[in-house]
Amino acid sequence: KNFHLPGDIENQVELEEKTRLINQVLELQNTLEDLSARVDAVKEENLKLKSENQVLGQYIENLMSASSVFQTTDSKSKRK
Repeated sequence: KNFHLPGDIENQVELEEKTRLINQVLELQNTLEDLSARVDAVKEENLKLKSENQVLGQYIENLMSASSVFQTTDSKSKRK
């Protein structure tokens, strides 16, 4: 039985090494998942902001065209 001991120790060391590596891989996977989730969140936020900007831009354009319409009607009514 003593003869098998070095092999058992080697197996134990190998197992610990494998376990350590597996844990590292799992940690990396978790980090990657976390990062990709954050990236997705940022992308979503970006899309929201883009659409909000478009809405605001449209709103401002509408206001400007409306005010210019008011200006022309004002000047026309003043001439009469």
